[in-house]
Amino acid sequence: MPLGANKVALYGASADTGSAVLLSTATASSSASISFTLPTAYKQVKFGFYELNPATDNVQFQFQTSIDGGSNYNVTLTSTFFTAWHNENDSNQALSYTTASDQAQGTSYQTLFWSLGGDADECGGGELQLFNPASTTYVKHYTSRMSGMGDSPMAMDLFSAGYFNDASNDLTNISFKMSSGNIATGTIKMWGIK
Repeated sequence: MPLGANKVALYGASADTGSAVLLSTATASSSASISFTLPTAYKQVKFGFYELNPATDNVQFQFQTSIDGGSNYNVTLTSTFFTAWHNENDSNQALSYTTASDQAQGTSYQTLFWSLGGDADECGGGELQLFNPASTTYVKHYTSRMSGMGDSPMAMDLFSAGYFNDASNDLTNISFKMSSGNIATGTIKMWGIK
């Protein structure tokens, strides 16, 4: 059956997949952090990360949100984190739950990529999806998947998910940074999905 541009076949029926609108692009150049104002008109906000390279080797790429227009990035969240990795020299590999990168009712920046390599040929990329950030009824969920080159060097596939535990306030802003040092290079794009 023919489907419209924003439709997908699902067990013989069609479902509306929404339409994505590119809202903003930021390019790092030795940036301490990159922040965005979150839109209120979209049920889903998606971020794409491209060729993120830290100024400091072996650091974490992280994010946190604000409910006060970007004055403070400290919304309480609960998260989980796991990683698959394989050393370049084949000396070690693992699939593991990473307790150092999760939070239970924490207000710190949440890790999306740990042990990111800072050499000229090392970088990371991926995506973060934030669901219904303007809700004043429910907590706000997120999922993330990143991949890239760790500092060992190693190939890494990283997953994080969780929720911001504030049902009363909308999330107004989001901030991305490295755990130490600047974001040397890289691009972050933000889309709104209705």
